Amino acid sequence: MQLSPEQQAMLDGSKGEAMTKVMKTLVMYGDAFGAQRMVPVTSEYGHTVVSFGLKALVPVYELYDRLLEEGLTSGQKFSADPKPLDRNVPSTLLEDLVFKQFMYKFQDSYEEKLKKLGIMSDDAYTCTCYMEEVGNAPAKGEVLSWAESSAVVYANSVLGARCNRNSGVIELMGSIAGFVPEFGLLTDEGRKATWVVEIRTAKKPEAQLLGSAVGMKVLDEVPYIVGLDQWLGTELTDDVKAYLKDFGAATASNGAVGLYHVESLTPEAVEAGKKLIKKDAQVYVIDDAELERVKANYPIMWKNPDAMPQLCFIGCPHNSLQQLIRWTKDIQEGLCSSGLSKVSVPTVFTAAPAVLKEFEKTHYAMALRKCGCRTSYICPLMYMNNPLCARKNVITSSNKLRTYTTARYYTESEILKIITTRGGKLQ
Repeated sequence: MQLSPEQQAMLDGSKGEAMTKVMKTLVMYGDAFGAQRMVPVTSEYGHTVVSFGLKALVPVYELYDRLLEEGLTSGQKFSADPKPLDRNVPSTLLEDLVFKQFMYKFQDSYEEKLKKLGIMSDDAYTCTCYMEEVGNAPAKGEVLSWAESSAVVYANSVLGARCNRNSGVIELMGSIAGFVPEFGLLTDEGRKATWVVEIRTAKKPEAQLLGSAVGMKVLDEVPYIVGLDQWLGTELTDDVKAYLKDFGAATASNGAVGLYHVESLTPEAVEAGKKLIKKDAQVYVIDDAELERVKANYPIMWKNPDAMPQLCFIGCPHNSLQQLIRWTKDIQEGLCSSGLSKVSVPTVFTAAPAVLKEFEKTHYAMALRKCGCRTSYICPLMYMNNPLCARKNVITSSNKLRTYTTARYYTESEILKIITTRGGKLQ
């Protein structure tokens, strides 16, 4: 790797031993992927995926202490992934004991370290840091140092920024140094599509299910999607961006997609069209039967597949303000049709703290509570990591949550029917 004089000086110790180790790590990372040079991180804000005080992360805390001792705070203010704990989420005394004494016992001290390192605010804990309310939306073409998979794929695809699927800690090192190795999705060639995905469904496909199918097929490659614009249109409205958020999260978790292009819709596809497709690109056709095949092959991790749901999580990744409002309307209508006043399954909607504050300013927040639902800022994955919570019969419309936990996936329409009808079960 060819370093600039400034980068070489940092590697040689001009800014202290800790910075030398940061640079050495980034150089080794770049060498592993064939990077020829470092490029500046140009976004105003960074983002870190590590937001929880697990005992297993003690080496990370020690690393952060070392950085702070030498005055190496992040070169950018940054947001972080969601916190793991919230009293507003249903839990037993025993589950709380496991959370606080055995899982996230370092949570408070870790959050103090993040403050010293440069986190944007107490509201900046979310996997959807690019939401308008949060204030960390990079501009088209900006180079990022992020790791959160659902945020990376959104920034690359919907916003047209440039970021690789980095690992935790590596992203913070990139923010501290101000440089990242140039390879993969930071290059023009690396952003070209090696798959063409043709959508031939009879109706608008479920975002999370479509993303799952694409992710499992293309794995870590770049898909160019045709035919989806017939259902989404050609403008990036709030509803469309929410759809692409959920779609992308599923491609990134059910596969390892870091970038997708949607014909006539996403920025680079609008600009370059089919020029983004490589000549030897493979083709994957998705129709209604293919989506049903994918869904039918999801494993059911419950001890008793016929058991009643005990908890429902909606919002992984976090919901947008528009999604919270839409869900509230749909639940009200569903309960009215069923003659019920409250949902039949305890239901938690998760969103960024800043989004929840805006939601509370609307009359929909009280309406959602009257329906028996709760809102929270947590990461449902971190909740489900508790072995006691993993035994619960949890349902979700998130393919990411389904992939990483024992939660059971249902489409949004199925979830709505389950929670708004008597018996709390899909008939």
